Amino acid sequence: MNRSITVAALQLPLMGSEAENIASVGALVEKAAAGGAQIILPPELFSGPYFCKTQLEAHFALARPALEHPSVLAMAKLARKLGVAIPTSFFERDGPHFYNALAMIDADGEIIGVYRKSHIPDGPGYQEKYYFRPGNSGFKVWDVFGVRIGVGICWDQWYPECARAMALMGAELLFYPTAIGAEPQDDTLDTRHMWRRAMVGHAVSNCMPVIAVNRVGAENDHGGPPQNFYGTSFITNEWGDIVCDLDDSETGIMIASFDLDKARLHRASMGFFRDRRPQLYGRLTDD
Repeated sequence: MNRSITVAALQLPLMGSEAENIASVGALVEKAAAGGAQIILPPELFSGPYFCKTQLEAHFALARPALEHPSVLAMAKLARKLGVAIPTSFFERDGPHFYNALAMIDADGEIIGVYRKSHIPDGPGYQEKYYFRPGNSGFKVWDVFGVRIGVGICWDQWYPECARAMALMGAELLFYPTAIGAEPQDDTLDTRHMWRRAMVGHAVSNCMPVIAVNRVGAENDHGGPPQNFYGTSFITNEWGDIVCDLDDSETGIMIASFDLDKARLHRASMGFFRDRRPQLYGRLTDD
């Protein structure tokens, strides 16, 4: 019997209070589970509006340890109730250190690991280096429902090394929770197509499905100018074909099912991992 998995991704605006946003995500999780989804991906830092537009000391109060964060606690409760796995993005405080992190919650509602975002951006509208240390967890993969999955966080999605590392660790699907939209320094710059192409490339180069989800809507909280997030979330199959997506204004759920044994045969037949020449790649590890 072929191994199959059904995944979902949730796109929605996140302009309410912490409790309201978590409740909105929870309602979509319930609907996705009712639709047969086993692994359900919300967007990056979904407990509130994206606060990294500006540098404000008060925002550090939003961080909590993994076992105390409201997003993690709420998703763990839902995962246990519904029997689903939920990669949960949150602002983590670990002693004096702060991370953009993800708790991998399995279908028993247990946290089976925490990944800390490896690549931290710093630019107009996305001033994350003020808030987050570069992750010290290394890339992570997890076994859920008999499937090994890898999860990167937002800026990680631009780095082919991240996707390939997770694939070499045995990942069969790649998940990317995201918060990306307008570029405040240039009104003419629209990165949504580049954003998609980068991750479609990961699907093609590693011959595995990619699940990418973004927030949507204009956020005018936490000071600074409004930030418009362009949605356009999508799911690809192992060939990089987009099998479902949402536009730049929709609130919705994407659900897709994959035959992972068939994808594994496709991956073998393409020869990408057979023909790697790691002895030639030393330059990749130089500063």
